[in-house]
This record gives sequence, C-alpha cells and structure tokens, in this order.
Amino acid sequence: MPKAQETILEIDLKALKHNFEYLKSKTKNGTKILGVVKAFAYGNDANEIACYLQDLNIDYFAVAYVQEGISLRNAGVSKPILVLHPQAVNFKLLIKYCLEPNIYNAKILNDFIKIAEDENQENYPVHIKFNTGLNRLGFNENDIDDLVSKLKQTSSIKVTSIFSHLAASEDLNEKDFTLNQIQSFKNISENIIPKLGYKPLLHLCNTSGILNYPEAHFDMVRTGIGLYGFGNSEKENKHFKPIGILKTIISQIHIIEKGSSVGYNRAFKSDKQIKTATLPIGHADGIGRQYGNGKGFVIINGQKAPIIGNVCMDMVMVNITNIDCKEGDEVIVFDQKNTAEQLAETASTISYELITGISQRVKRVYLK
Repeated sequence: MPKAQETILEIDLKALKHNFEYLKSKTKNGTKILGVVKAFAYGNDANEIACYLQDLNIDYFAVAYVQEGISLRNAGVSKPILVLHPQAVNFKLLIKYCLEPNIYNAKILNDFIKIAEDENQENYPVHIKFNTGLNRLGFNENDIDDLVSKLKQTSSIKVTSIFSHLAASEDLNEKDFTLNQIQSFKNISENIIPKLGYKPLLHLCNTSGILNYPEAHFDMVRTGIGLYGFGNSEKENKHFKPIGILKTIISQIHIIEKGSSVGYNRAFKSDKQIKTATLPIGHADGIGRQYGNGKGFVIINGQKAPIIGNVCMDMVMVNITNIDCKEGDEVIVFDQKNTAEQLAETASTISYELITGISQRVKRVYLK
C-alpha cells in the first residue's frame, strides 16, 4: 500500500480470513460458527466484513440492534442474523428483514409473540437466552416451565437456539466460575429440550471460550474480538492478526520553547525546547482524551512519539524531539506490530473500547 496521505483505517481482509480459519481449526467438524459484527464490526466496517465472511461460508451473524441487521441485509447478507438486544418497538422491522431475535425475558417473549401473530408468522425463528452468571440478560432456569408453556400456546414462533454467555472465559483464575457456568448451561439444556420436544442449536462460547473450553463448543460458537485479531491473552495473540491498521500523517511541526504550552488548558508546559508534530486525528475519531498527557503514543518512522497535552476533537500533538521526520510523513496509531491492545493498555482500557470507537468519518481502505 502507498503511504497514507490522510487519516485512514486500513482493513486487512487477508488477516480476517486467517483469524477465521484459525478459530475454525479450534472447533470440531460440524460446529457452526457465528460471527459477531455488531458495533460496525468492532469499529471496522460491518457490511464489508460480513459480506467477506459470508463468502468464506460462515454460518451465522450476530448484531446488537435491529438497525445493524437491516444494514447487513441491504448490503446483501443473506445468512441468518441474530439480534442480541432487540427492542419491541422494532419487531415489525425485524420480521420484515428476516432477522432473528434474542428472547431474554417474559416481556420480550410476549411482545414478540403478539407481533408475530399479528404478522401471520408461522414458526418464526427465535433464540432463547439464559442467564448463567453474567447477570446481564436472560431467563433463569426456574423460568423454564412458564417459558415452555407460553411457547406451546403459539405456532407463530419456534426456538432455533438456546444460548448463554460466559462472563470470564479469558481469565483462567476464574476457571471454576466458568466451569460452573458451563455446567449450569448443560443443566438448563437437559431440562428444557425434553419439554420442548425438539433440540434447538446450543451455543455458549465466545472467542476465549472457543480457545480455552473446547468441551463447551456444543453446536455453535460465537466469535467477535477473535475475528478482528485479538486472542485475549499473550499466548493466543500470536496466533491472530489484527485486521485494523490506523494511520494518519504529520500536518505541521512546531518548535516549542522552554516555558511554552501545547494545546487546550495549557495541559502541557515544556521545561526545555522540544519539537512537536500535529496530527489530524482526535477524540472525534476515536482517540479519547484519556490518551493525552504522555499516556498514549503513535509510531513515526519506527519510533514512539508520546501524545502531549490534551487530545483535541480533531487533532493530537506528539513529541518528536528525537525523531527524524517531516511534515506529510506517515504516522501509525496502531497496526499488527504496535497493536490497538498495547495502545489501549496505556490508558488502562481494552482493545474492544479503542477499536469500536474509531469514528465512521475515518476513511476505510480495504486490503484484499
């Protein structure tokens, strides 16, 4: 690729294929794979990513909200799409675009059955979520009898899958907790399936679950962060390739004299003469204020340039005193060597927050 001439996010689709194939290699033959493409495919580009994964014959997709699923349908995605957190106000649209809702409590169940019946649906696919310890969304095991009773009163919907979500699968210090979640999910499945009279798909594992708990892969696994190049551990990260490369350029270079300040609120005051570079990227692009004042850094000509002062809405300033560079030079914010995970750690956060926050005003460039 030519050097960047503006702020861009390069998306390496070859790396995406590598990550997908690695994750697939960790499952037994016949295990379905669901790709999580919510939040603009973790800050990349959901439509482009999903279409590419569809060509790789992924089995399922998941989004958080109905509008995300509609966008995928309009982009040509025909694979099944699970909506993880649907709101009742969007149920008619959900049905119109053949999206599949996560049913996570009695209210959502009743609301969806009413809409499905009004829309003359028959055996519309739904997914039933159970809470096994994350305590976020989901029915409890003691809800099963009432749930099944309600399901048997209508032919408008049919359960396609039963699932839950692991809370700490990446943390082996919490292995006992995770094993308890797995056993709880097995108990729930063994309880509900005979009462339903048929066996839906079972799925529990997220990316770290795929890697750390092969005994819990069941019929399908779900992967989000792994597709985008992060294995949630130093051991696993070496098997993944981050797909996003965030680049920008040097707009202007300044000589800052001793006692002068840089940026808003004079947050940085120089105790000696230094040289700074101003870059066209800021908190409106996803580089939050928490990366300012020496915490975060960028890479210029192979060297770290710390961010100084407060991050502005559209710009950051970095210290280039000891770096040989000029205006117009390319700047790496993160790539496959200096990763988003490493940058996120400087601000005591995680790669998920950094990459999902990259603004859609940042131009996407696809490496095919």
